[in-house]
Amino acid sequence: MNNPVFSQKERNIIILLIVLALGGILLYATRGIFSAFLGTLVMYTLFRTLNIFLIEKWRWPKPLSAVVIIILSIFIIVLPFVGIGSMLVRKAIELQENPAWIEQVIDAINQFAGDKLGKPDLLQEQLESSAAYFGTLLTAVLGGAANIFLEITVMYFILYFLFVNYRGFENGILYYLPFDEEQAIVFGAELKNITYSNIVGQTVIAIVQGACLTIGFWIFDVGDPLFWGVICAILSFIPLLGPPLIFVPAVLILLSQGQTWQGLGLLIWGFGLVINIDNVLRFIISKKIGNIHPLITVIGVIIGLPLFGLIGLVYGPLLLAYFLIAVKIYKANKRLSLQRQHLEGKKE
Repeated sequence: MNNPVFSQKERNIIILLIVLALGGILLYATRGIFSAFLGTLVMYTLFRTLNIFLIEKWRWPKPLSAVVIIILSIFIIVLPFVGIGSMLVRKAIELQENPAWIEQVIDAINQFAGDKLGKPDLLQEQLESSAAYFGTLLTAVLGGAANIFLEITVMYFILYFLFVNYRGFENGILYYLPFDEEQAIVFGAELKNITYSNIVGQTVIAIVQGACLTIGFWIFDVGDPLFWGVICAILSFIPLLGPPLIFVPAVLILLSQGQTWQGLGLLIWGFGLVINIDNVLRFIISKKIGNIHPLITVIGVIIGLPLFGLIGLVYGPLLLAYFLIAVKIYKANKRLSLQRQHLEGKKE
């Protein structure tokens, strides 16, 4: 019998290289629906406990539990996004049909800035300096929106099978993860806390800030308070920076129109309540389920918007947080490995 060309170790290396090459090809081929895979991970983490409860406590058939959770998630998560999207489209059409209103606002603010600040072209300068960035951003957002139906379909298709075969899925993850069971449990707990903090916690903060801004716009007689409250809720996913993008221009408009006390009142309302309620709620959430640092959130949003479109407000910070958890686990693994080598060296 002839000796094999490759040793067992060499065969393993070749197989590993083939696996890595095929994995790279698959990742490249599915890059357009990567957010669907990330969405599946997020949705599974959010509804895992409910799925186990329905199956193991209430003895529901696995397919029934999966279908009910998917329908529930559509009503809780997907439909509100559809409603917000349709509201934005209607407002965009309304502004397009009434460009004179925009020009009047710009002229009023420029006149106010010229009289009070000595900068008659203040708004024009700001618009020109940010036009290129927001143009790129808008293209990315619209590009992501065009692909959203396919991503949602793929996400729910995968999610159904994960819920039905949740034990096999989780055992497979534990088997293939490159760290021991104790670290896997820690990793899972941190993953859950980060996901809940960013999805549930940040959603609560966004709704509260949006509601506060709506009330402020109503009190100080700013037009269309509900719409701008919704926009504020979306931008609230960018901590500290988001809400001022809504109420500061509104303050300038009020002041430029001679509504001084309304403008000053809205300014105090915005910085005194809308901004500070973010800090209070984040403190409470961090005590309950953990929190993502605001710096991670801001950087994550910058990363997420070009990659995923509007949903990058959520996915970007999560992706960055998951990366940092993986680095943390790697460092813990390395430390344990060095400790074991040290102990083995002592025994010898």
